[in-house]
Amino acid sequence: MPLPEILKATRIAESRFFHVEALDLRFSNGVERRYERLPPRGRQAVIVVAVTADDQVVLVREYLAGLHKYELGLPKGTVSGPGETFEEAANRELKEEAGFGARRIEYLRELSVAPSHMGFTVHAMLARDLYPESLPGDEPEPPEVRTWPLAAIDDLFLSNELSEARSLAAIRVAQIHMDRG
Repeated sequence: MPLPEILKATRIAESRFFHVEALDLRFSNGVERRYERLPPRGRQAVIVVAVTADDQVVLVREYLAGLHKYELGLPKGTVSGPGETFEEAANRELKEEAGFGARRIEYLRELSVAPSHMGFTVHAMLARDLYPESLPGDEPEPPEVRTWPLAAIDDLFLSNELSEARSLAAIRVAQIHMDRG
């Protein structure tokens, strides 16, 4: 099926973090509609599934402004420019948010978030062979670092301690990757 034709794209709102774009579209059957979206910003992001030598997933509890609460999630953040690789960004974010570095980092896959309305994607990374190392981060307060046994990850998935879909999906993708060796 062919992609809809973009008749017009208009920026209708913006903040320092986002802008909203209206797309006037014509579908292949002639139907015209207006969609609103948060378009891609051109910045890449990573989310890190860090697994300890004893098969624990490293999590951070931090403030989530969208939900106005604290919750567990994976270390994550943006790539710091065209010279930084996904692996380097993952290692830096892991050091900044969780106080660990990784000797082994593997690319898992790209994940989208609400693709019907957002052009944002994140690159899931698997970090292993961890060692203690911290870097100063940009968080307003130090995140609480916790680990969760991979063998009991289903309990985390069914708990109210983690609801972010990116973290849930990245952990599951990492499990599949590790199971396949």
